[in-house]
Amino acid sequence: MDSLIGRAKQGDPDAFTELMQLQLQSMYKAARSVLYHDEDVADAISETILICWEKLWQLKEEAYFRTWMTRILINKCNDILRKQRNVTLVEEVPETSFYDRKYENVEWEEALESLDEKYRLALMLYYVEGFKTGEISEILDVPESTVRTRLARGRQQLAKEFA
Repeated sequence: MDSLIGRAKQGDPDAFTELMQLQLQSMYKAARSVLYHDEDVADAISETILICWEKLWQLKEEAYFRTWMTRILINKCNDILRKQRNVTLVEEVPETSFYDRKYENVEWEEALESLDEKYRLALMLYYVEGFKTGEISEILDVPESTVRTRLARGRQQLAKEFA
């Protein structure tokens, strides 16, 4: 992956495309833990990809690419949430999904959705994406002790949910 990052930093669009395709699933999971609608998730991911392409030259350490990219993604998700809070809906039309998930991870997703966003995001980044607490601290711009606390409290809330 380091060679892809290096080639992408030199302006190789094919290397950048391949790099982003490798990251799509993890970006989707992280964005989905913050945002509830797939359209918003898609917007956040596409804006993140664009920013990564435009600012890849600013990345100092290639080893921290995923942390850097995830930080941009979380910021885009928060931007979308802020914009949604400023909009008042006159009438809300229920969305119909074309994708029938049946029973795929329904209990896990329902349990996660019941958690406060800060706990849900910390758990997703730690358990699903495999980030270390130090990396999550950088991504969320909070002290590492706060990340550990959010993980512990998130686990406690999940334990109550499944008890």
